[in-house]
Amino acid sequence: MFDAVASQPNPRRMQMKALQTAFPLWARAVLLAGVFSIAAGAGLISYRLYMQPTTLTVAIGSFDGEGKQIASIIAGRLATTNSAVRLKVENAGNVLDAAKAFAAGTVDLAVVRADAGDLQQARTVALTAHGVVMIVAPPGSPINSIAKLRDHSVGVVGGEINHGIVEVLKKEYDLGHANVVFKDIAPSDARRAVQSKEVAALLVVAPLTEKYLSFVKGLFSEGANSSPVLIPIDSAGAIADAKGPYESFDIPKGTLRGAPPVPDDDITTLRVGYYLVANRHLSASLVADLAKKVMNVRRDLVSEQPLLAGIAAPDTDADAYISVHPGAAAFYNGTQESFMDRYGNAIYLTPMVLGAAASVFAAAWRFLGVRQSEAAHPSLDALCILPGRIRKVDDEAELMAIEDEVDAILRAELLKSADRDESGSVATQALIAVAHRLDNLIYHRRTVLAEGDSDREGG
Repeated sequence: MFDAVASQPNPRRMQMKALQTAFPLWARAVLLAGVFSIAAGAGLISYRLYMQPTTLTVAIGSFDGEGKQIASIIAGRLATTNSAVRLKVENAGNVLDAAKAFAAGTVDLAVVRADAGDLQQARTVALTAHGVVMIVAPPGSPINSIAKLRDHSVGVVGGEINHGIVEVLKKEYDLGHANVVFKDIAPSDARRAVQSKEVAALLVVAPLTEKYLSFVKGLFSEGANSSPVLIPIDSAGAIADAKGPYESFDIPKGTLRGAPPVPDDDITTLRVGYYLVANRHLSASLVADLAKKVMNVRRDLVSEQPLLAGIAAPDTDADAYISVHPGAAAFYNGTQESFMDRYGNAIYLTPMVLGAAASVFAAAWRFLGVRQSEAAHPSLDALCILPGRIRKVDDEAELMAIEDEVDAILRAELLKSADRDESGSVATQALIAVAHRLDNLIYHRRTVLAEGDSDREGG
């Protein structure tokens, strides 16, 4: 009855059957275990690589080592808090050398001064300090203005790093024609140069912190009624308007001494920023995380580490002398990517990946040849109760109804088996065997009924 349907070949089933015949069950199990182990290992390695902290190298340079100390505090804090961003601090010698290392591409980050080195690839992450320009003459000196520096020598403490400021002052005040000579002096030689009258004044660029102010005051022999003379830069506003690295700044009254106050009034001068800069090619999300971590470290440790007090947000304006990094700007402006912005694609793709994994698992399960025999039991049960009914049938119409019922059950099961690629399964073969048996029973019962009718007609 169903020989034609059952005998139709199924290419997929035949291919799977060939694989199952070529490999015994234990071999297939070992093979699949190996494949899944490799996949799991690759996934674990990928996860570990993804979760591994990103280490950025930062170049630090300062003549007193304070810059390195600040960077080390931040790097240590990031390491102890298991931050996803870590810092590797490299001592570059001085700020100018740090800028050169950054320009050469040997480091990812650097603490630089805005007027030093090639900063074309630099984008600011955080402001670390402001260096204030102080032109200081010895106590009792008659030099109290830049105009009175004519025919005198000025010691440039720090040397090359301050050449930019010297050129700006020369241009603004025409100091070349005023016969003002600028001489590079190491910080350790500054006091000797003043005492020997080798220079009439010193140019120092330093933050207005207690440590650096003590250094400036220590360059001169200060008496009870005498203090160094701070020379104002009256054209600081005009210099700042040139949109260069400098800005106008007023040194507050009493900065060097409180009573009597020195200076006795606010002094106009210039200042320049020290910045933590990142290469502009660094990932925006990575730099945003770095900026956030740096500001968090400042917030958490500034009471214990006053050196961190100078850290602040950089200028985020579009016309800033050194542009802010897009990642840092996103953090400071509150436009940093949210969790969904950053991982939305991954969340969207995860169900698709899981669906593909389920398909792979189903294929592997099929490859193993494991089947659930329970799936065909309802149909087998329905067919197995038919022999009793067939033996009790008294007319041809009821036999035909049973045949139609068997046809419907078998047709439905064979279609399901074809969809599941299970035409050659044990359950399907059992259905076909039962169909043959029922076919024989129906034929036998029809014969019996026919003989009974003949006997009744003959009698």
